[in-house]
Amino acid sequence: MRYAVNGSIEIKNRLQFDVVIVGSGLAGLYTSLNIDSKYSCCIMTKEGLDLSNSWLAQGGIAAAIAVDDTPHFHLEDTLIAGAGLCDKEAVEVLVDEGPMDIKTLVSMNVPFDLNADGDLQITREGGHRRNRIVHAGGDATGRETVKALAELVRPLSNIKFMDHTFFVDILTDEKGAVSGIIYADKNDNLGIIATKNIVIATGGIGQVYLSSTNPSVATGDGIAAAVRAGAKLKNMEFIQFHPTGLYSKNPEDRAFLISEAVRGEGGLLKNSAGVRFMEGTHELNELAPRDIVARAIVRELKRTGDDHVFVDITAKDDNFLKNRFPTIYNECLNRGINISKDWIPVCPVQHYLIGGVEVDLNSETCVKGLYVCGEAACTGVHGANRLASNSMLECLVFGRRAAAGINAALAENQAHAHPEINIGALRPVADLDFTALRNEIRHLMHNNCYVIRNEAGLKAAYARVSEILAALEGCYCGCKAYIETLNIASIAKEILTAALARKESVGAHYRED
Repeated sequence: MRYAVNGSIEIKNRLQFDVVIVGSGLAGLYTSLNIDSKYSCCIMTKEGLDLSNSWLAQGGIAAAIAVDDTPHFHLEDTLIAGAGLCDKEAVEVLVDEGPMDIKTLVSMNVPFDLNADGDLQITREGGHRRNRIVHAGGDATGRETVKALAELVRPLSNIKFMDHTFFVDILTDEKGAVSGIIYADKNDNLGIIATKNIVIATGGIGQVYLSSTNPSVATGDGIAAAVRAGAKLKNMEFIQFHPTGLYSKNPEDRAFLISEAVRGEGGLLKNSAGVRFMEGTHELNELAPRDIVARAIVRELKRTGDDHVFVDITAKDDNFLKNRFPTIYNECLNRGINISKDWIPVCPVQHYLIGGVEVDLNSETCVKGLYVCGEAACTGVHGANRLASNSMLECLVFGRRAAAGINAALAENQAHAHPEINIGALRPVADLDFTALRNEIRHLMHNNCYVIRNEAGLKAAYARVSEILAALEGCYCGCKAYIETLNIASIAKEILTAALARKESVGAHYRED
């Protein structure tokens, strides 16, 4: 289906910008700061700045800035975690240019945590063989970084924020190049922005799954719209499940994350009997790559019949934990868990989309003028399994590169687009329960396309998701709930298609058959 909207849409507003950035997380904000100030730029966000995967990111940003580290060592760890499927050239760009972007953030007064000597405090996470993770606010790196960048963006006269604005579709011209976007305001009124440059930085697809660390807005809107406009997807079968989501008996809108940095500071994984089951599973034990840890937990749960395992960080004192992990400490305390005395109950939850919209080294897709950055993109740096804290670095490096490509295109005196709307035939009014369909898809994906998969389960889920998608594509409702459900179904089908196509187990994609 080419458009989510119907053939008889009424356009209430028309705007024009040189660049439209969809998403106000780290990738979107950093890209905007690298757009030349002589060009008009709009940052469109579905809710507000405080509802994005970037804002919620706890761990930190990986870069080879320590005296005993080098980009080559960072490259090696990234390639190992990626299980042979990384694009080496993209990884080289990431690790070589990353330290420069960290220095840029320091110059922008991002409040990174410092040691007693006033130098950047650098720690370690799973899959890294050296300390190379910088963090802010202890375990609030995403929030502190986004806040600092937003403060720099807001006063800029060339940049306009459009909060509570829903990105719907991409318009293209007769040659297939970007000519504009369709959006909906908070009252579901549709508008058009004429532009020849779109940056999709909409984050992940967490709402495709039953339990996810992603916020409620992560419905894959940018990815689904890019596909409808002709962009290609890559590696969609590779879904990273964070091994240590805080266990809750009741389903939640968003699973709370127990950062890998807790294990980096000495946290041990134990079963209900107090046995460390990661010993002997991998040479790095609790700090093995996330896919290995997640599978080990799932197998341990199957063996014991339990529904969660534990992270034990009680070897650290109360003062250290309060300062190093204030967010985690307080959230757990609110739930009756004192992490200096009590083990933390955890289980794997959907966390990160490793694949995404296929882009080149400048973040551009096969659709001219359409760029994708951050989690929505597949740059090739993650391969089959994302190395911890490489994602925020990817936002910086490839967001800056996207901005450079856009600046170069605009310098060629691009004329403003005049988008034509040819949506196609009318579709009947929807008579579907979007909430029920959304919940059904989430259960199907959790039960059949989780940490460990098999062909029978994938085929069953594919058949039912295909039915749901066909029903949604056969009707229309001019509301956000309809389009989000359509996008969730579209993304779920893409993930299942890719998972069925890849017969071997590699990285985050594990087939028990």
